[in-house]
Amino acid sequence: METVELNAEPRPRAGKGPTRQMRRQGKVPAVFYGPKRLAAMIVVDAKEFSEKVSALEGSHLIRLRSNAEEISNRVALVKETQYHPVTGAVLHADFYEVDMTEKLRLRVPLHFTGKAVGITLGGILQPVQRDVEVECLPGDIPEFITVDVTGLNIHDAIHVSQVQAPQGVRICYDVDATLVTVLPPTVEEVKVEEAAGEGAAAEGAVAEVAAKPETEKKGGAA
Repeated sequence: METVELNAEPRPRAGKGPTRQMRRQGKVPAVFYGPKRLAAMIVVDAKEFSEKVSALEGSHLIRLRSNAEEISNRVALVKETQYHPVTGAVLHADFYEVDMTEKLRLRVPLHFTGKAVGITLGGILQPVQRDVEVECLPGDIPEFITVDVTGLNIHDAIHVSQVQAPQGVRICYDVDATLVTVLPPTVEEVKVEEAAGEGAAAEGAVAEVAAKPETEKKGGAA
């Protein structure tokens, strides 16, 4: 996996006032922490973060570049990002330092490729899981895992046991868990609607007969 380089600097002051000022200056307040270090307050450039990190899918390794020795050249994952609910601007980010020699667990998105046979018959492709948890070394983190659905017919499904993970990656999921299936076409719904329409027509005919004079029902007056 390609490592993304991101400039970062220590953040000397905390509190709402300094934090707001940083954001007005185009900066994103952040925290850098890990299992073997105390949390450190840092700041990154909002534009650079959006261009290099926000647009990425899945988990990516971030190498911090800084004049501060305690964070320079450290490798991390973005564990959490907070966005403004209206503008979508990045408000805060958490960077988690990783050891390149130790395996870790994280979620990786699934990409469903191909056109299922069942779709040509009117079926509907229904993803059940959009991502899965995997275990691997940081350097082996896949951007996504490909699942080929071409051979799926109506009512067919692909389970975790049928997916080939990239080398060095183990899927930490129930092997019988369904990832994607092809649902039958909605013909039955159409039939139900038609039956309802026919029922309504029949009820209308009965009501019309009931409303006719008694003589008409018997074929005329005696």
